[in-house]
Amino acid sequence: MKHVVSIQSHVSYGYVGNRAAVFPLQRLGIDVSAVNTVQFSNHTGYGAWRGSIQTQAHIQELLQGLDEVGALASVDGILSGYMGDVDLGQVICQFVKDQKQRHPGLFYCCDPVIGDIGRGVFVKPGVGEFFRDELISLADLITPNVFELEFLSGYKVSSLMDVVHACDQLRCHAEQAICVTSVPSDDGHVALLMDTSQGSWWVRTPFLSFDVAPNGAGDLTAALLLGRYLLEHSLVKALQLTTASVYQVFTATFAAKSRELQLIQAQNQLVDPTIEFEIKRIR
Repeated sequence: MKHVVSIQSHVSYGYVGNRAAVFPLQRLGIDVSAVNTVQFSNHTGYGAWRGSIQTQAHIQELLQGLDEVGALASVDGILSGYMGDVDLGQVICQFVKDQKQRHPGLFYCCDPVIGDIGRGVFVKPGVGEFFRDELISLADLITPNVFELEFLSGYKVSSLMDVVHACDQLRCHAEQAICVTSVPSDDGHVALLMDTSQGSWWVRTPFLSFDVAPNGAGDLTAALLLGRYLLEHSLVKALQLTTASVYQVFTATFAAKSRELQLIQAQNQLVDPTIEFEIKRIR
């Protein structure tokens, strides 16, 4: 059984961060050790929430505790997402370095949660720069949205090929893959684009117009991409399966008129999506 350590936020209500990542990975048959960087009542998209950011020492203790009971003897993947502050980022950075040295085949997926179009930067000062300058260089797969891609690459995106060129600017090493989420397309579609040094592929899906868009789609996407890659050993196949599953979750969420992802209701679609979208190579 594959084992993933997922280090990101936790909410008591709703599905973002680890709440959007752990269950889908488990449904794929992957064991998950969840390390929660924040403990909030709900996601910040509601505008009000309660809870706190975990301290650097707290996260270090959790990771040390996992090691002491042998839980880190076998680690196939690491997933990181929302960070409360730079101090937590430094802990994650060192943990990834240590585990990559210990497990040479380990695959690290970094979801650089920084901001979004319309909202701008919504993390604490310095977090975006820490992703850019420190953390993403360690990643095997980065999963930014278009806003985050522009922030990290310094390249303004206004077309599909701009996205590809921005990925070229961002890529830190030849083996690194970048999957850009929420890429605008024409005719009422939205796309995911996977870019590697060997080529670029994208998958388009119909755009669903929510009254209030659900949060957590990026967290779900990153988790499924990591999980599918560990199982399929193909980034292109992971892209195709992930796109189908995320779209089916969105369809269930849209039908329920909910602002929270309907992961439980659509859980079978996480494992065996009943729809397939065409994947196209663009370079």
